[in-house]
Amino acid sequence: MTEHGAASPAGRTAGGALGVDLHLEPVGPGLRRGLTDALREAVRTGRLTPGTRLPSSRSLAADLGIARNTVAEAYAELVAEGWLTARQGSATRVADRTVTPPTGTTAAPRPERPRPAYDLVPGTPDLAAFPRAEWLKAARRAFLAAPNGALGYGDPRGHAELRTALAGYLARARGVRADPGRIVVCSGFVHGLQLLGRVLRARGLRTVAVESYGLPPHWTQLTAAGLTTRPLPFDELGTNPAELTSQGAVLLTPAHQFPMGLPLHRDRRATVVDWARRTGGLVLEDDYDGEFRYDRQPVGALQGLDPDNVVYLGTASKSLAPGLRLAWMVLPPTLVDEVTAAKGGSDTCGVLDQLTLAEFLTSGAYDRHVRAARLRYRRRRDALVRALSTHAPHLRVTGIAAGLHAVLRLPPGTERSVVQAATWQGMALHGLTAYRHEKATTDPLDALVVGYGTPPDHAWAGALEALCRVLP
Repeated sequence: MTEHGAASPAGRTAGGALGVDLHLEPVGPGLRRGLTDALREAVRTGRLTPGTRLPSSRSLAADLGIARNTVAEAYAELVAEGWLTARQGSATRVADRTVTPPTGTTAAPRPERPRPAYDLVPGTPDLAAFPRAEWLKAARRAFLAAPNGALGYGDPRGHAELRTALAGYLARARGVRADPGRIVVCSGFVHGLQLLGRVLRARGLRTVAVESYGLPPHWTQLTAAGLTTRPLPFDELGTNPAELTSQGAVLLTPAHQFPMGLPLHRDRRATVVDWARRTGGLVLEDDYDGEFRYDRQPVGALQGLDPDNVVYLGTASKSLAPGLRLAWMVLPPTLVDEVTAAKGGSDTCGVLDQLTLAEFLTSGAYDRHVRAARLRYRRRRDALVRALSTHAPHLRVTGIAAGLHAVLRLPPGTERSVVQAATWQGMALHGLTAYRHEKATTDPLDALVVGYGTPPDHAWAGALEALCRVLP
């Protein structure tokens, strides 16, 4: 707006360097009237929400190039009408009032689903136990030590500090043969799987072998990349790779099969590696919760046996929190350039969280957190086993030597009714059927997949009582 009353250009931002930014498009024949109408319309339609702080009259006047009194008079009129509030010594703010939606807005807001009283769905750790204080300390140290260049677009593989820290940790804790130059940081496991799917399809692959039981979203990502998923048989020794032929790639959870909970038998580990070497196939190793084991020696990563044919995928989602959106791939040398190109020309993961995780790893804070979490989850696992032995001794619980979930076998034909009863009681609980591949040839089993990671400590006893009430 000019002193002659013309409307300011569309998209003009008001507020100036001395105040908050405010986007206005004043219209009308006069200065004060045009500004008053623009502010009133912004409040009426909800673009300026109740409580929003407005620029001072001096800042807004300077940015629009008009007299300060003009802004002050517009503010005063809207305060008198009840659109704004102003107190001596305090900023002018939007008043608390009912907002009239713009014309044409007819869609009703979608009602939120009530949160379950107890969440026993596997896949999420105890978010209440996230090490906030230690994470903040690590973030401060990392941020203060970071050079200015660290805040740029960055290497598409991820920040060098994190890739170096991961290489050391994975070699020490998981037996991975890692080099920082072969690590690519990604925004979660699914992001890594998307990148790999695109690369495999570009290489001409058509089929990826998967496990009979697993996560459907992972199969969906491969399908979206133009690949067909073909399930392998499953028995008491875990996934059977004997049917691996010309698929070109296989997705496995060898350290702790999800959701059945078995480690891949040592003979079958050898079979998978032999297949990869003989055919040039790729093994996609999902090591989603390798840090958590209780009654057994740790099972090292399959990648350590054949780093030229195994892609190792790890994540912070179980050990820390999925909201960090940090995962990593350790790639065979022949895949690094293709995956890096698929990711794009710059890093797509937040550099501050990368630097913080690097500091968390190198300072030893990550190891301390994992050890404490391992003890906490073991106590929950033990309480689950005791409760089942007391209230449902006829049911067999398996897959409890590691991880954050257990498999509870049910009498044939009862899984659906138990899951439904859990829902009626406000409990989120999944049956094994939800994780079975639609083309699996393995005989279906009735079972529950009970996650014990999500409920906080204070809610675990109540969750166990609720679980036992719905068991047959």
